[in-house]
Amino acid sequence: MPDDRLRSDRFPRSNKYHPDWVIANAMGSNCLWLAEWLTDAMDLKPGLRVLDLGCGRAVTSIFLAREFGVQVFAADLWIGATENQARIDEAGVGERVFPLHVDAHSLPFAGAFFDAILCVDAFSYFGTDDLYLNYLAHFVKPGCPIAIAGAGLVREMDGPVPEHLRPAWTQDFWSLHSAAWWRKLWERTGIVDIEVADDMPGGWRAWLDWQTTAHPENRIEIDGVAADGGACLAYVRVIGRRRGDAKLEDYCWPDTLRSFPLEYEKKPLLRDDRAAS
Repeated sequence: MPDDRLRSDRFPRSNKYHPDWVIANAMGSNCLWLAEWLTDAMDLKPGLRVLDLGCGRAVTSIFLAREFGVQVFAADLWIGATENQARIDEAGVGERVFPLHVDAHSLPFAGAFFDAILCVDAFSYFGTDDLYLNYLAHFVKPGCPIAIAGAGLVREMDGPVPEHLRPAWTQDFWSLHSAAWWRKLWERTGIVDIEVADDMPGGWRAWLDWQTTAHPENRIEIDGVAADGGACLAYVRVIGRRRGDAKLEDYCWPDTLRSFPLEYEKKPLLRDDRAAS
């Protein structure tokens, strides 16, 4: 009999991956569903250099490399590079996915190094800082996208947490925001042009399907999402493209390893003795 767990007509790319592998390696959500939803609104081509920021156990990094042929730098703070390397090698993408154990506030890359930056179900842990986009945009080429997707809200919660969500409302839930909130945070900076800022249609059902399949013992979250029925909780995505005229302020960076300002001046590499003869 075929194993139909986590099979969805909405996510044909994700259906290729064995549910046991997804459940064992995903952290929090079904990151493949979120990655597929996010990349549906992007144009990733083979050979592009991509940062998968907050990649967790590199599930999304493996997915990006296999599905789109891109070169992925899999960066995470909680999961070490050695563990992720074993997972990446086993998936057969060791020549295209490169794991790093790094803090999102101290990225070891050159400016304009990436053709795209993606973050799946992790951005709320560090990206709500008003200055973070100014820092992150430094690492993507002008005209290229920064894209995020993850748990969020239908609209901002101005009053108390609804009664049906209180048992599941741990401290990390305070970092959840609506697509409109993210749009405003990014748009006002002038750093990116927003291309997409929306909710996943019926996203609460995908959230519920994932929890009941992967974590049936988590009754608090399952009951909360079911009772909510999409009134408050949602999956949200935002895609912004770095503007070529955007001015980035390096003194706003949160990086504790900040280097001296760029002082590179191009000079001839080799001596031309022929000119002296």
